[in-house]
Amino acid sequence: MHTNVNALFEALWQDYIEMTPSAAKVHQLLSKGSAIINDHIALRTFNIAKVNLEVLAAHFESIGYVACGDYKFEAKKLNAKHFEHPDSTQPKVFISELLVEEFSEELQSTVNGLIEQMDATATTADNFLYSGRHWQLDTKTYEALLAESEYAAWVAAFGYRANHFTVSINHLQSYDTIFAVNDALKAAGFVLNASGGEVKGTPEVLLEQSSTMADKIPVSFSDAVVNIPSCFYEFALRYPQADGKLYTGFVAASADKIFESTNVQS
Repeated sequence: MHTNVNALFEALWQDYIEMTPSAAKVHQLLSKGSAIINDHIALRTFNIAKVNLEVLAAHFESIGYVACGDYKFEAKKLNAKHFEHPDSTQPKVFISELLVEEFSEELQSTVNGLIEQMDATATTADNFLYSGRHWQLDTKTYEALLAESEYAAWVAAFGYRANHFTVSINHLQSYDTIFAVNDALKAAGFVLNASGGEVKGTPEVLLEQSSTMADKIPVSFSDAVVNIPSCFYEFALRYPQADGKLYTGFVAASADKIFESTNVQS
């Protein structure tokens, strides 16, 4: 496992920008020469013992991260936790897992079959969190998963890597509202996730979020190469709590809609 938090996030970032060609353009648009601060990253997995949320979390916990919040997504059948580092300048981490047993026997069988193909040592390797897919997958299996759970299909296609990075609007020099960020993105031709409105959350819940729709990239399946939605970029503006400190948690109702940034657009 990584011993250095910066090295881990740099490796995650390099993998992410390969999956998300638009990320560099977003960076250029919003930074205007100043550094972009990453609010959080998110990772997805299945609640199967070999690869569950705790297995992913161990990589972050080994470099000082601690669990700070639990979340449930009834409709999408997910559990999630977020983790924070003692150094508050380090990104927060949001890890979710699909409750596989709540789906059809077909999906359960498929997902278990994928995970069985994994080498048991893969999950403790230094590079596990950005190691991608560890199994064979054909387009028919992907489509069958997609029909039942977009989330399951995404993990099956992309494996282990950051599902998104998040620009901290609080640290941007040229933009101070989420609406200004969204307007700049749309003017530059980016498509925003409009599920539940382009802005998810309000100052009252202390967090406003928006996101691009995921880039489509060519993905190699065992029988074909197909363009499918990969990763997306999120934008977060946090508000101070009663004690004056910025809120560091997540809002389940908003996160629920952010998940839909990887949905296939019609």
